[in-house]
Amino acid sequence: MRRRNFIALTALGATGFAANGLPVLGKEGSSQRSQSSELKADLVIAGGGVGGCAAALSALRNGLTVIMTEETDWIGGQLTSQGVPPDEHIWIETHGAPASYRNYRTAVRNYYKTHYPITAQAKSKEHLNPGNAVVSELCHEPRVSLAVLNELLAPYISSGKLTLMIEHQVITADYSGNRVRALKIISLHTGNETILVAPYFVDATEMGDLLPLTGTEFVTGTESRSDTHELHAPEKADPDNHQAFTMCFAMDYQPGTNNVGEKPAGYEFWKNLVPEMTPPWPGKLLDLSYSNPKTLEKKPLGFNPDGSPTDPYLNLWNYRRILARDNFITGAYAGDISTVNWPQNDYTLGNLIGVTKKEFEHHVNRARQLSLSLFHWLQTEAPRPDGKQGWPGLRLRKDIMGTEDGLAKYPYIREARRIKAHFTILEEHVGQANRVQVAGAEAGKKAANFYDSVGVGYYHIDLHPSSRRQNYIDFASLPFQIPLGALLP
Repeated sequence: MRRRNFIALTALGATGFAANGLPVLGKEGSSQRSQSSELKADLVIAGGGVGGCAAALSALRNGLTVIMTEETDWIGGQLTSQGVPPDEHIWIETHGAPASYRNYRTAVRNYYKTHYPITAQAKSKEHLNPGNAVVSELCHEPRVSLAVLNELLAPYISSGKLTLMIEHQVITADYSGNRVRALKIISLHTGNETILVAPYFVDATEMGDLLPLTGTEFVTGTESRSDTHELHAPEKADPDNHQAFTMCFAMDYQPGTNNVGEKPAGYEFWKNLVPEMTPPWPGKLLDLSYSNPKTLEKKPLGFNPDGSPTDPYLNLWNYRRILARDNFITGAYAGDISTVNWPQNDYTLGNLIGVTKKEFEHHVNRARQLSLSLFHWLQTEAPRPDGKQGWPGLRLRKDIMGTEDGLAKYPYIREARRIKAHFTILEEHVGQANRVQVAGAEAGKKAANFYDSVGVGYYHIDLHPSSRRQNYIDFASLPFQIPLGALLP
């Protein structure tokens, strides 16, 4: 299979945002159109996140014209509007990544080296980590990713090859059988509607929103062991059992100041909440401890916003720090900037997939209150190494996230709808223990080999606590291949 054919093939099962349950435009067999304006391209991509930008760049570099929509006013998804620095496998800097992604990472580093008051020592580092963070080798500010992605797309926008439609949402689809003919989108700014027509469509939305709109077969939640024969699958399927989502935020620290505001709505609820989980959560959610993902035992954590070690425990401040002042010349920054995507602001009290618009907004708003309550708790009640409580000098960095409340523009989504694919990757193909079970001790040292591989990757199998009160599921996997068949409905 030639890689240049990849986009055309994956688009055959075109897969926008339908949390409001809007009806399909032109049900199967119909080709009705509204009086909306119409745009055409070789490829329409719904969703301007990481996957959408990657698909757009691949198509544009191969000479196609592209229309890409994005709900928020920032492209980049997890890296920007969701406020999540990239988590990477341990070999990402040397192998196991395509050249295009490696170039993106280099561009992020060069942006700092070119535009920021960086020290000579930091500038000399090939693999500069702007935040010197624990979780990733490239923890950086959302706006830097936004700038780099906009730079990559700029020549195609200028030449007319790419039409980028930010703050637009897919509301309906016109399709027949396996062929999608058009999508209708609405401007979230003006309310104007536009019809997008193309031979091929790509679903790059955060939750697989084109799937129900286009009649594409999909599954959600947990599949049963009888369905998949996977070693760690539950006995019973549960389509409503989804991993937590998170409203991330950024903060810095101003020693000697008091930035404490009013208590957020629902603060007492979140402060006293003990999550109901199986196996049990070790105590209150707002606490410097959580369930060890691998053992589910209580795991203590530390927190000190001056970045000092909190040995023997992890200092959460350094975990997802996106700017470490030590990388910049003296006086450029009064302190570090850190983002919060922690166990303490994982939201498990409801789902975002397959719900009404009202339910969607309800759970997102509650998740916002959880994150704001966590921030207030850190300011006022979090235990300190000196025996005191709270760090009143903590400040929400609204400018970092580009929002009025300081929270990310969009929820960090861990789990989406999944297509019923031509080939489904199972635990037996990538899970370390399951692989040994089906392939034997020697063959089980490697993940399954696929003749139609179009990519590689690695991360342990890491499921966060879920909306059905299932605690962490976390176990070893193997460096894996991604078969083309798994991307085709």
